[in-house]
Amino acid sequence: MLTTTLGFTILALSMEHMIVILLIVLLLFGGKKIPELMRGLGKGIREFKDAKDNVKKEIENSINDEPSTKKEN
Repeated sequence: MLTTTLGFTILALSMEHMIVILLIVLLLFGGKKIPELMRGLGKGIREFKDAKDNVKKEIENSINDEPSTKKEN
C-alpha cells in the first residue's frame, strides 16, 4: 500500500489480490447470482453516466444562455 502526503492510503491491487477477491465473491454469492449482480451494476453505472451527462449539458446551456440575457437588459 502507498500512503500520500496527507496520510490517505492508496490501495495497490495486484493480480493475486484480484483473484482472491473474485474467489471470495464467488463463494459468497454463488455462480448464479453473479450475472444478476453484474447486470445491476451495469445499469447503475449507465444511469450514473446519463445523469452526469444531463448535469453537464444543463451547466453548458446555462453558461451559453447567460451572456445573451445580459445583452438584452
